[in-house]
Amino acid sequence: MTERGEGVPARVLVVGAVNVDMVVRAPRLPGPGETVVGPGVERFGGGKGANAAVAAARAGAEVRYVGAVGADDVGSGAVAELRAEGIDVDAVAVLDDVPTGVALIVVDAAGENQIAVGGGANMAVDPEAVRSAVAGSAGWAGCVLVSTEIPEEAVAAAVETAAARGIRCVVNPAPVLPVIGRLLRHGPVLTPNTTEIRDLAPLSSDGDAGGSVEERATALARRTNAEVVVTLGGEGALVVDPGGGVEHVPAHPAPAVRDTTGAGDTFNGVLAAGLAAGETAPRAVRRAVVAAALSVAESGARGGMPHGPRIEDELAGSERRRA
Repeated sequence: MTERGEGVPARVLVVGAVNVDMVVRAPRLPGPGETVVGPGVERFGGGKGANAAVAAARAGAEVRYVGAVGADDVGSGAVAELRAEGIDVDAVAVLDDVPTGVALIVVDAAGENQIAVGGGANMAVDPEAVRSAVAGSAGWAGCVLVSTEIPEEAVAAAVETAAARGIRCVVNPAPVLPVIGRLLRHGPVLTPNTTEIRDLAPLSSDGDAGGSVEERATALARRTNAEVVVTLGGEGALVVDPGGGVEHVPAHPAPAVRDTTGAGDTFNGVLAAGLAAGETAPRAVRRAVVAAALSVAESGARGGMPHGPRIEDELAGSERRRA
């Protein structure tokens, strides 16, 4: 595997959710039982998988998408938005009698958010369709990226088939599903945040949920025999390899913080694009950290997602400053 992946085409198959995001901006996030009022409602394309697919495409990867939407105007619009980003949506199923998924998002004055998701068609993603799409991408895809806002059986189909076909697989465990425990033996690269790594800890240490983030990630990496990448928000990311190596990738300064909704999705999409191009995990994570920082400057999960040249310019500047 090369440091920069020159000459290797970045091709990513993404399996996950397609949503429409309905966003309300409010002075603060509501507490339990509290109502907050904002000036209006904004509508954006969403779904962790779909967002990550857009991030990967903008970073320069060829992207195919596997998921499901309802046979409604919301779904057709969501698919059209992905197609406009150059993403192959032939494997997105259009389902009758089920609505397209919707995410209800509140964003406060500092750009932090709370999200509730109605899964809709995402909860009807067909495992056999996933299995067929992943198998059909063998020899094409350099990475399969899986988001877990879909049925457990569909997640399992993606991870198991990628492993059987020798395709590197990244799993964004948001949410953490029970099925992940039995999928660790297939060697996915896991990308939890600090909350999700705590939820995964009982899967990796005889039921013991104690230990630091680094200890938990090390235990998981030993089980998967693959890197574990823990996103740390404003502190950057932690890359732990199965041999026990640990690298902290510091955060990149964000130009402004308007909306953090899509930062994690941007990170995962750009990471998958880098791994698909043959980059080392630390190098791919450095690029992903930069892209995530840039993404928070605009409204909506996808509004601030940067394109490849901007990511490269920012990354080069960051590396010059550290030299």
